[in-house]
Amino acid sequence: MPYTPVCRLSSLMEGDAAPYTVEGREVILLWPEGGELQAFNGLCPHQNVPLYRGEFNGRYLTCPVHEWVFDGRDGSCVRGEECSLPKIPLRVVDGIVEIETHASTASSAA
Repeated sequence: MPYTPVCRLSSLMEGDAAPYTVEGREVILLWPEGGELQAFNGLCPHQNVPLYRGEFNGRYLTCPVHEWVFDGRDGSCVRGEECSLPKIPLRVVDGIVEIETHASTASSAA
């Protein structure tokens, strides 16, 4: 699968969330404290609300509308209905974060 550059790794910090639009797709990068950088679909699976408006406390991302909470390490929903944020494969090449541009979202349940 092809990968698309998103940002410089140096622009991100552990414990932060960063939203991006990549090829028309909402993406959120989460770097949980003590964990690895992750990329997820940037829309809540509940009502497709952009998650960049939510709050990330370094571990959990809270949706701004109905306060569903997602674990930044794996995207699993820890408060709300049983679901998960679709994870997007990423890699870092020469200091640039890249995401897979045609990643499947079949692993998520809405």
